[in-house]
Amino acid sequence: MSKKAITGKLYLIPTVIAPDTHAQAIPDANKAIVDTLSYFLVENVRTARRFLSAWGIAQPISSLYFEVLDKRTSENELKRMLEPIHKGKNIGVMSEAGCPGVADPGSGAVLYAHRYGIEVVPLVGPSSFLLALMGSGFSGQSFTFHGYLPIEKGQRAKAIRRLEKQAQEWKQTQIFMETPYRNNQLLDAILKVCQPRTLLCIARNLGAPDQLLMTKSVKEWRTQKPDLHKVPAVFLISAE
Repeated sequence: MSKKAITGKLYLIPTVIAPDTHAQAIPDANKAIVDTLSYFLVENVRTARRFLSAWGIAQPISSLYFEVLDKRTSENELKRMLEPIHKGKNIGVMSEAGCPGVADPGSGAVLYAHRYGIEVVPLVGPSSFLLALMGSGFSGQSFTFHGYLPIEKGQRAKAIRRLEKQAQEWKQTQIFMETPYRNNQLLDAILKVCQPRTLLCIARNLGAPDQLLMTKSVKEWRTQKPDLHKVPAVFLISAE
């Protein structure tokens, strides 16, 4: 007897980076798909509800089912969460901001889906690090996205020095980020550790009316330091 095909799909749903930017950041075709979904795996339920409500999806928010998918989610929990797919239901995965699976625990659900023959459908939407790279003026031929750097000061400084060296030796763009409430501390560390001529691009609140997307030398940033507290930001380093 042949194995029964799995008909449910796992949709990866990008969310906005800046609030109230649905119209310019998310394609209409995405909403047509999300309007059909009832099950969601999300990094933060409150953020997900707010995003879907502001988007004006067809179904009442109260009728939707949410499960938290974070770095603590085990494979056994994933198996339970994805059970509706085996019954023909589609499930959506949403990050807190930007694209699921990129610096985001959603990748666990995606890997699980591939292991068990579940179709994965990534939808088009904003990626903060790709938008930042596009607007930086740095190499898009050779780059590395490192996600989050260490929190501890000594380890963080060591990591920044390593990335600066890689940017210089390999002519490679180094991209990283931080939790919004620690952005200013990370910026201070970059400006303290890096050489004055190293180029730094700061991409803050991309897509919002007050977005900042600017490349300067570390020396210049030291005299024109922006406030990045509690707003999404991406940092890029390149050799002069």
